[in-house]
Order: sequence, then C-alpha cells, then structure tokens
Amino acid sequence: MPLAATRQEPTQERTPRLDWAGLLRRSFALDVFACGRCGGRRRVLAYLTAPSGVRAILEHLGLPTLPGRLSPARGPPQSAWC
Repeated sequence: MPLAATRQEPTQERTPRLDWAGLLRRSFALDVFACGRCGGRRRVLAYLTAPSGVRAILEHLGLPTLPGRLSPARGPPQSAWC
C-alpha cells in the first residue's frame, strides 16, 4: 500500500515585531533607554496597565493622581476686516 503524498504548505516568513522602544527608536531616532546624564542604559522595572497600580505609585511619590483641568476651547481669531 503506497503512502499518501503529503502536501507541504509554503511557510511565510514573518518579520519580527518591534516593541514600543524599538518603534520609537526607528520612528523618531529616540533611544528611550539611554540616560541623558551619564549615557548608561536604563531598564524596565514594570509595565503598568492597571489604574490602581499607577495611582498607588503616584500617591507614594507625592504626585497628583488626577489630571489637571483643561482650559475651555477658544473660537478662531477674528480678523480686523470682519
């Protein structure tokens, strides 16, 4: 009994995805992990996504937890000839 021929699907090469730091580096030539003072490398301690975690850290640092008030929108400037 002959073996059934197996059909091999062509595999598509996927380009590796860049993380947020890589995208910023590529788009704006900005290395977010380079220290501006000493030139050393920074490292990620945590990725914060939960609002409660962000609020707890801001409170611990003594920073405001609520956003500032926005000024009301203004209309367009009026020209002298109107």
